[in-house]
Amino acid sequence: MSKRDYYEVLGVSKSASAEELKKAYRKLAMQFHPDRNPGDKQAEEKFKEAAEAYEVLSDADKRAKYDRFGHQAFQPGQGGFGQQGFRDINDIFSAFGDIFGGNSPFDDFFGGNSRQRGRSRSVGEAGSDLKLRLSLTLEEIATGAEKKLKLKKFVSCEVCSGSGAEKGSDLVTCSTCNGSGEIRQVQRSVFGQFVNIQACPSCSGMGKTIKSPCKNCRGDGRIQGETTVKVNIPAGVMNGNYLTLRNQGNAGKRSGPEGDLIILIEEEPHSFFQRDGNDILCEAEISFPEAVLGTDIEVSTLSGKARLKIDPGTPSGKLLRLRHKGIPEYGSSRVGDQLIRVNVFIPKSLSQTEKDLIKKMNEHDGFLPEGAKGPDQGFFSRMKKAFTS
Repeated sequence: MSKRDYYEVLGVSKSASAEELKKAYRKLAMQFHPDRNPGDKQAEEKFKEAAEAYEVLSDADKRAKYDRFGHQAFQPGQGGFGQQGFRDINDIFSAFGDIFGGNSPFDDFFGGNSRQRGRSRSVGEAGSDLKLRLSLTLEEIATGAEKKLKLKKFVSCEVCSGSGAEKGSDLVTCSTCNGSGEIRQVQRSVFGQFVNIQACPSCSGMGKTIKSPCKNCRGDGRIQGETTVKVNIPAGVMNGNYLTLRNQGNAGKRSGPEGDLIILIEEEPHSFFQRDGNDILCEAEISFPEAVLGTDIEVSTLSGKARLKIDPGTPSGKLLRLRHKGIPEYGSSRVGDQLIRVNVFIPKSLSQTEKDLIKKMNEHDGFLPEGAKGPDQGFFSRMKKAFTS
């Protein structure tokens, strides 16, 4: 199978600058990275193909040779990619550390160096992540909150300091990996030999096994325990958001790295307010005279009480706004508003005196709709006028 043109692989022109090459390669590496496409052989091959193209084109001398002779310039013995080769994907990261900052571009996405967690020969198996739900009131969300959470989880054994071995006990070389801490699987392809390296399952990548296990943890290096974690909740979080606390999960086996604590935010229903993004909505009831004449009323906010002005002639259902009395926007200085729907109270039961007052009011034009004012604007008068015109 013939190789594709290196410029075509990276999707750049032959006049592309070094920065354009670097940007194009990083984009492809992010797209086809093995951590993001586990078990996808096609993605892995595209990842290697992009690495091969960038390895040649990023070197001025190799690029000049390629521009002149094409792939023929890098046949075995010609000093190009074919001569250097990469044993496995980790070699690619070692070669292009400036592209990835020394680590996988998905380290933050997966919560740590995805190739190294549980792989280091100086530590054991990594601990698992813990997940929990945390309910917050709207008031806590508006101001931010500090919570202390009690967690039942694996903690490091104090007797053996997490090593899993009795004090003074010797460690012996693992017979499965012969002390390397790694199990290697060799694969051959058109690009050369690739080696897949995994942590040894017998010694958890340490290269040593325990001769006399700790009696307290039975050689595990950890025990079931309880701990308290302090969590600072930023203002403005929403239902469904989650926070990740690094290294606050279960302790790893035999001094392995800790897992993470993942906290899912759940917003408790409020008895008075409804949330709409960063705004909050509530209702306020006023009397008919207050709606007609106007007034000032006191309303509840997330931070206490506030005065709200009701203009004369305010209709039922009108929305009034209190600026910056809502929820802060997470990661921003913006604060939402509080919207108040004004409802005019209509009594259902009246005394005879009250009924007489209402009838008296209804005799004045100021209390009638615009189309019903004047002596000739009654219902029967308007109907009669409509049929006789």
